[in-house]
Amino acid sequence: MSTTATPPPRNQSRVDPKNVNRAVKSLQKWWDSKSKTQNSGSIDNDGFVYLIVTLKKILPMDRTNPVMIPVPHPLIDLNGDSSPDLCLIIDDKHKNKITKEAALKKIEAEKIPISNVIKVSKLKSDLRKLEAEEKRIELYFAERRLLPVLPKLLGKDFVKKKKNPIAINLRQGNWKEQIEKACESALFFMGTGTCSVVRVAKLSMGREEIVENVIAVINGISDSIPGKWKNVKLFHVKLLESLALPVYQSVPDMELESDNLV
Repeated sequence: MSTTATPPPRNQSRVDPKNVNRAVKSLQKWWDSKSKTQNSGSIDNDGFVYLIVTLKKILPMDRTNPVMIPVPHPLIDLNGDSSPDLCLIIDDKHKNKITKEAALKKIEAEKIPISNVIKVSKLKSDLRKLEAEEKRIELYFAERRLLPVLPKLLGKDFVKKKKNPIAINLRQGNWKEQIEKACESALFFMGTGTCSVVRVAKLSMGREEIVENVIAVINGISDSIPGKWKNVKLFHVKLLESLALPVYQSVPDMELESDNLV
């Protein structure tokens, strides 16, 4: 399967949907085969399809807040039969704090899709309680001013699991809008190097839905980074334990000048 790109017409995507479809089909076949030949409990699978982004240059981008890329088929269904488990971490140590009681009151009154509120002063103990209850929190949110201190409080294992909290401005009244936007987007956290990993779809989705999400995220990333397509080297898709399958490779002789990244 050739994935080397050829320059497209202006304003069009450089990724070939056929390449994405073939890669997704291969991942689905691999998973079906694994599921049949192994005990499902022994297969390490979190149910997500990932996009691996390899850039040519390390970018001067915010590594705390993700770029939110809208996807046609959200990974978190806010309109389904069961409500997702979403957690909000509030700063109860700040002089202008919002109390847990006030937050819960607003969440209930405005039907904001938050199922758990944790005070930063009790972060570690409350997180242990959630884990003991075997609750799978799909997304964490936190007051914006907490983000610089949260990695240390949460620990390396938490960060490795791609559960980085999303910043939310609690001083604005539109909590629901901010949370819904994150739930309806793929979250692109820029890594410290040239390689980043993004959850783009659920394995339970149909192939067409997965392909549409992959393409939407590829185009969203290329539009949001300095240098745009000129700074993209490779895109791969994979499952948690599968091989990474290429869906896009830049033209080898395409040069990227540092001046184009600003």
